[in-house]
Amino acid sequence: MPDILRGLWITVQATIYGSLVSFALGLVWALALRAPSRWVTWPVSIFVEFIRNTPLLVQLFFLFFVLPTWGLAFAPLTTGVIGLGLHYSTYTSEVYRAGIDGVPEGQWEAATALSLPRRRTWTAVILPQAFRRVVPALGNYVIAMFKDTPLLAGITVADMLFEANSISATTFDYLEPITVVGILFVVISYPTSLLLRALERRLVR
Repeated sequence: MPDILRGLWITVQATIYGSLVSFALGLVWALALRAPSRWVTWPVSIFVEFIRNTPLLVQLFFLFFVLPTWGLAFAPLTTGVIGLGLHYSTYTSEVYRAGIDGVPEGQWEAATALSLPRRRTWTAVILPQAFRRVVPALGNYVIAMFKDTPLLAGITVADMLFEANSISATTFDYLEPITVVGILFVVISYPTSLLLRALERRLVR
């Protein structure tokens, strides 16, 4: 089914770009929540909790249907990437926080003893060690995001589910298209999860 394969490519694109957005914003939220000023931590904390506690589909509808009434309109795929990235960034921020907190206290003390500037401490000492710890968890969220991409069909993104529904509406055959989509999700998600487990074992050595 060429249409479903084309939808698979759209699904993969949404997952990749959404993941990049979530990784970048998640780090921003994690660092902002560690800021010494409450004027920074409180708004970020409220925003993060709001996004976590509202459904992704509602957020996608808001971005796609409400923002254009305010003059902010994006293409469906772009909207989907923003929605996925923003939603999952609130979870990756917690992953980053755990990774940063897991860096031994001695590393902070060593950086202080060497009189390293704060920026240098973060970029050369803390974040490289934190990233090593969080890679497997971030990978798990990539898989979760991949499995959430069918929600993008609700904002007319031509992903796998959208194409399967289009085929079914034409042929009145729902079994085959939907089954193919389900199999494709398993074929991609399961091997990826195995690779992540192997990576996790390698990193914790």
